[in-house]
Amino acid sequence: MLTASLDESELGAWLHLLHSPGVGREAARRLLARFLSPQAAIAAPIEQLRECVDAPTALTLATPPDGHAQRLAATLAWREAAPDRQVLVLGDAAYPAQLLHNPDPPLLLYLQGDAALLASPCLAIVGSRQPTAQGLDHAQRFAHDMAAQGWTIVSGLAAGVDGAAHRGALEAGGRTIAVVGTGVDRIYPAAHRDLAHRISASGLLISELALGTPPLSANFPQRNRIIAGLSRGTLVVEAALRSGSLITARLASEAGREVMAIPGSILSAQSAGCHALIRQGAALVTSPEQVAEELGPLTGPGAKAPPAPPDADAGPAPDDPVLAVLGHDPQSLDTLIDRCGWPAPQLSAHLLTLELDGHIARLPGGLYQRRQGA
Repeated sequence: MLTASLDESELGAWLHLLHSPGVGREAARRLLARFLSPQAAIAAPIEQLRECVDAPTALTLATPPDGHAQRLAATLAWREAAPDRQVLVLGDAAYPAQLLHNPDPPLLLYLQGDAALLASPCLAIVGSRQPTAQGLDHAQRFAHDMAAQGWTIVSGLAAGVDGAAHRGALEAGGRTIAVVGTGVDRIYPAAHRDLAHRISASGLLISELALGTPPLSANFPQRNRIIAGLSRGTLVVEAALRSGSLITARLASEAGREVMAIPGSILSAQSAGCHALIRQGAALVTSPEQVAEELGPLTGPGAKAPPAPPDADAGPAPDDPVLAVLGHDPQSLDTLIDRCGWPAPQLSAHLLTLELDGHIARLPGGLYQRRQGA
């Protein structure tokens, strides 16, 4: 595992680079692209560093940042205190592929729990810190049912919807990942201490922030990109118009992931953000079954995927039953279910195969249309 491959000197170089004044994530990526490793970057001549950063920053890289020795010692002690603690860096073979497809992947992650969940099929469930009673019930029920199907539920350990989503997944005997906006060794809010312990025991806690980092408001929007990046789709349960959950939804959309929202009363401020997302094109969902339809077939380690339709892997035959009932006019999923009689998960999987093979097109409004020549 990573604990064996990332030795003390390598970890020290990463911490040196990432905590040097003036070196943010963007500058660090430029340095890594130019020098290929943090060790080479911090050892490079100043004139070469100037190709990537300004002169003051290049000068600071020559010496370890303030507190470096203590930070390295604390990180090593934390990692060695339990076998389920790891420090994962960009470029490692275990780095989650989903995050690599985002424009701003975290360069270093602190993990506590089952790191194998990073490769599992994930659904983000997020929402208000002050939800209605109905919102809490929705979050817990949707998380419970989706986790029971094999999805790993990702959220942010915040009060309200996040906590309910984590609890729902755990109560189903499923898996959940908490991406926190503090150091992974700091639990916030304090009321979620027991929940965090349950998650680390059977799920996974993640942070890109240094150990000991307290809850700072600027860090929470940043962690939302990790929640969205790990997940195939994001479900917003309840959210006001200025909710941080809308940031997660926007980031998911920009990354090409599914965005779904549960509607609520037009009089509820806690549903206004969900309604805004729906107007912008998010899928309106009212049941876990509809969430599963939007996400498509369940794949990945631990997935409990339904059986594929006949000949799904071989591509459509000339008399493919779905193409036959689709015809050349746009049709909805419900109409196709009625026409061919397949269960929704199997039909969705086959439609995805047809789409990837270029035989059909997915249109706005959840419609499908046969391509010319198919």
